Amino acid sequence: MKHKKVSRPWGYYTTINTGTGFKVKLVEVLPGKRLSLQRHAHRSEHWVVVNGTAKITNGRNILFLDENESTYIPKMTIHRLENPEKKRRLRIVEVQCGNYTGEDDIERIDDDHGRVPA
Repeated sequence: MKHKKVSRPWGYYTTINTGTGFKVKLVEVLPGKRLSLQRHAHRSEHWVVVNGTAKITNGRNILFLDENESTYIPKMTIHRLENPEKKRRLRIVEVQCGNYTGEDDIERIDDDHGRVPA
């Protein structure tokens, strides 16, 4: 399987593996950048920080996770991933689980890059 790096305004992601009911990605967020505040109708997500510090909105909770720490984002939960650091990139492994893991299963609530609504 050839891994394809997909650029986004906040950094990039690479899909590492995909199969029935799951997708695994490596997500890299540039210093000071953040993804959309969003939710998914068809999947949950598990995030593991592998490098850097993550600021995570998970429902009503704000978490700061360091390397080798993780969180679970249930389906339909509003969430956001941010890199609060000024120099270091944030890298996480994201495991998506659900009956549909397509990129169009994103309901954007807020976005720094003008991509509201989905």
